[in-house]
Amino acid sequence: MISTVLFDLDGTLLPMDQEVFTQAYFSRLAAKLAPHGYPAGQLIPAIWEGVKAMVQNDGSRPNEQAFWERFAAIFGEHVYGDIPIFESFYENEFNGAREVCGFEPRAAEVVDLLAKGGRQLILASNPIFPAVAQSSRMRWAGVDPALFSYITSYENSRFCKPDPAYYTEIAEKCGFDPSAALMVGNDVREDGAARRAGMQVFILTGCLIDAEGRLDDFPHGDYAELFRFLAQCGIQPR
Repeated sequence: MISTVLFDLDGTLLPMDQEVFTQAYFSRLAAKLAPHGYPAGQLIPAIWEGVKAMVQNDGSRPNEQAFWERFAAIFGEHVYGDIPIFESFYENEFNGAREVCGFEPRAAEVVDLLAKGGRQLILASNPIFPAVAQSSRMRWAGVDPALFSYITSYENSRFCKPDPAYYTEIAEKCGFDPSAALMVGNDVREDGAARRAGMQVFILTGCLIDAEGRLDDFPHGDYAELFRFLAQCGIQPR
């Protein structure tokens, strides 16, 4: 019996080419930050270093702290005073990256089906973005953030995919049994790691990432296959 369903975002609920999206995101971020003393040639590598710090986080502090510690080590302590500029970017210019993303109407359909069926919904997008960016991308996908009981972000998470501890932390915070949970994602390595935390996994193949020859280890397919899989689990439209 599946009581909780976790969804990845990028490439799952929100179709995208990850490289194209990253380029669009970084070009807008660089344009925003350049006038404030962050030249693109230094900014982008520093952002990647901050991401690396979050991915390597051992749970000793929130991902947000891990990011800014590494970023400050590169640019100096003054970066903490510039955090409002970064927040403004995610609230405004970041939304321009929507134009390089696709749209899948069945994403909202499956979310609505599960919500109406009383399942707990969790947005399990890798928590390397602030909460405002997570919610914005959900809306780009036509999905209502209010339907989700928990949305992982760099503020509320202490681990990242593919560390199984990321999924274990969610289960502990949200109070559900991992064996009664399903993770839906498009990355075999990152989303498939939920199995090591005791969860079931379904891999959507529309924007498949990192299959590494292991796709057949998991139930997988397009949205039509996902709906069939849920029906087999007793989740059907009423």
